[in-house]
Amino acid sequence: MSISSRKLLHSQTDDEEARRVAPPSHRHAAPSAPWPWVDLEDEVDKKQLESSLPPIPEPCDHTTCGGCWPGYPQSLFPNWTEEQVRKSKIRKAIYENQRTCVIRLVDVDNNGLFTVPSGLEEITSTEKNKAETWDSILKARSPEDVRVRAMFVENMSGPVLQMLGTRYNIEPFFFSSSLNWIPSRFEEEVVPGIGDHITVTLTFLRSVPANTAISFSAKSPYAASSATLGSSGDSFLAEQMIDTQAPLELASNGRLLVLDLLSVHTIRKKHGSTIISYHSDKDLPTTTAKYLHERIRFAGQSVYWQNIFRQSSDPTLVLLAFVWHALYAWDEALEHLYEHICTLESRVMTSSGPMPITRELHVIRAHQLHYSSLLDDFRKTVQFIRDTKSPALDSLPPDQYDLSWRLMTRECANLLTEIERLEMGRRMQDRRLKNVMNLVFSTVNILDSKRMQKMTEAAVRDSAGTPLMKQIAYLTMVFLPSSFVATVFGMNVKEIVPDTNGTLPHYVETALPFTLATVWIIIAFQSRYIFPEYVTFWKRLGWPVLLLARLFGKDLFDMDRRLKKEQTQDLSPASATFREAQQVRSIRSS
Repeated sequence: MSISSRKLLHSQTDDEEARRVAPPSHRHAAPSAPWPWVDLEDEVDKKQLESSLPPIPEPCDHTTCGGCWPGYPQSLFPNWTEEQVRKSKIRKAIYENQRTCVIRLVDVDNNGLFTVPSGLEEITSTEKNKAETWDSILKARSPEDVRVRAMFVENMSGPVLQMLGTRYNIEPFFFSSSLNWIPSRFEEEVVPGIGDHITVTLTFLRSVPANTAISFSAKSPYAASSATLGSSGDSFLAEQMIDTQAPLELASNGRLLVLDLLSVHTIRKKHGSTIISYHSDKDLPTTTAKYLHERIRFAGQSVYWQNIFRQSSDPTLVLLAFVWHALYAWDEALEHLYEHICTLESRVMTSSGPMPITRELHVIRAHQLHYSSLLDDFRKTVQFIRDTKSPALDSLPPDQYDLSWRLMTRECANLLTEIERLEMGRRMQDRRLKNVMNLVFSTVNILDSKRMQKMTEAAVRDSAGTPLMKQIAYLTMVFLPSSFVATVFGMNVKEIVPDTNGTLPHYVETALPFTLATVWIIIAFQSRYIFPEYVTFWKRLGWPVLLLARLFGKDLFDMDRRLKKEQTQDLSPASATFREAQQVRSIRSS
């Protein structure tokens, strides 16, 4: 393969990875797994295995090192070998040094007010100002009156990744989980009475307008047959491959249900906590750093949350505002999905060909099952935040500690209640989908029954009205008894085989009565042209007598036909007999 072909292949692979969300590898989600990004068939790095260096290096104060950030993550986490860094996509992110990265800041002071730090509204990092960026990150220490500083990283470059990881001693699992969209939640760097680090990486559902997502090209990792965000609106969803990682198109209301990412690393301390929010750089309609930066600032304007931030110094309460963004997205997405399901129900009622709708319902139900697992991850994340108490709160007075704990428990309970409501709504939608699918199958069965009825009527009509079919039926009727007798006797008659005892008269004596009996019974069944309809079967067996009587000008059922006709006329609403009977009934009832 030539160099140009290899470059083209790598370029196509990179573009494909930037446009899709691959299924997550949950085994590589947290540092509790002892072999980060080492699968069962991977070889262990012999050089690292025989290394005499301590597994935990000495901490650096970043004052005399001259900039130790380029060695991250191996400088702080030697167990992350080059192969593990490459497999986790951190290496690829590190070498993304040509892009411009912007870090937006929000401060929460001791009074619970959300402000943008003066003179440090944002940090812009390029390839040319890496030294200035490192100095800005080092100097971006929270002032005395700032309780929490939130950093929203947009278009994260390799140098910024290494600088943040080195400056705040961030476990590489935060970056690997964020880059690979792996749901994770873990606590690390726990120092009693001082603080800890908690990481929350959450995949959630979001609804976006289809017409505004044309510029994106999100595709399934099974790229053969999944639709893109810019696909034609006339194509049925049923034509797509069932891939729950791909966007779900709702053609009825012009929406797309796409996966989004919430990735937050929180350094909780007694003073000056830090929240780092990572935002995906995939070619997907995900939440941007600018958007979430604005939303978190706006949450600080809420009177309800102002009272909470004013009463408690727990930085985890600020993290809950990030989680509420995912809840809002879930609620809107399921609301739009409900509208689409209602439209599908109407289409099933009126559609003449429900099979394409059936396939579409199967696709939506597969996505619904995936959404159930995502909601379960969401619930576990909130429970993790609630149960993982900040060690920095241990130094608070008992009354403040109890107040912070009550506020955290109450707000997490509110979130869990909302998540349970979302799950109940999802289950209701799933039951409605199942009901619609049963309706489709019932409709198909009814249509099949109608078609079979029409085919049967046509076959009966053709067999009754075609002279050729009648002739074939009569020939079969005549020769069937003879064929039966011939089969029984084998036609070994004395006239043909002299050594046998059977004769032709024996054959005629046996076959002729069978033939006459068969003709007699069949005509009795098919004698609607001879007898009136009300005549019983036993009377129909006497059809030879009726035919002989008609030959002599007598019809035994002529009087019955006249009486039947007179009774019908007397019981008609226009007859006098009918009117008299009605008068008698009215007199009796009065």
